[in-house]
Amino acid sequence: MAFLEAEQLFKTFHTANGDVEALKGVSFSVKKGQIYGVIGLSGAGKSTLVRCINLLERPDKGRILLEDHDMTALTDAELRKERQSIGMIFQHFNLLMQRNVLDNVCLPMEIAGISKKDARKKALEYLEAVGLANKAHAFPVQLSGGQKQRVAIARVLAGKPKLILCDEATSALDPETTGTILHLLQEINKKHQITMVVITHEMRVIEELCDEVAVLESGRIVESGLVSKVFNDPQSEAAKRLLLVRQTQDILKGTGE
Repeated sequence: MAFLEAEQLFKTFHTANGDVEALKGVSFSVKKGQIYGVIGLSGAGKSTLVRCINLLERPDKGRILLEDHDMTALTDAELRKERQSIGMIFQHFNLLMQRNVLDNVCLPMEIAGISKKDARKKALEYLEAVGLANKAHAFPVQLSGGQKQRVAIARVLAGKPKLILCDEATSALDPETTGTILHLLQEINKKHQITMVVITHEMRVIEELCDEVAVLESGRIVESGLVSKVFNDPQSEAAKRLLLVRQTQDILKGTGE
């Protein structure tokens, strides 16, 4: 049984300039404890997909099954409760600037009704886990991008999620910091067996984190399978374009052959 399943997701946005079909029958499944990748270039439908997975956007058709429970059938109140078990790591960190690091990490525990004393104790443990215990009383404006993302990861862990969605989580970071964050996510996955879905446009992220990947283009999954197979022998034009983009970037960096 799959831990997470997306079944034939359709989503259309009605705009002043006409209808935009963002998702056109997207289906995939993720095993428990797996880090599953979804990759696509700009405009592929990645942002809509991640918002449909946690039901911030309700799909027009299709279902999201989490541990065999149909999330799309829940009431808004039931969904709010269930969504507490889904962590989100964003590109731009989404920290509260008026709160210090410790209080940012305490936030999900406050929402869960944990006492302030216990929340602060646990928050320090999560900060220790991401290597930032010494920054507990700093404010986000005083941190580097990588440090902000570590705080965001500690905050997600504080919510004790069973699923973490990473939405372009390293796109705002330099290559060295990206490597550090990817290593941290791997450690969290291994230690806590938390299932992750990683949505990105960067092949490096998928290659370093995931064993399976789905290639998204124009709202459809055009290819999926083992990362090694999809990237080494791409069958779809979308996957071939991603490979070309990476090769071009390597050449520009002076690392291409």
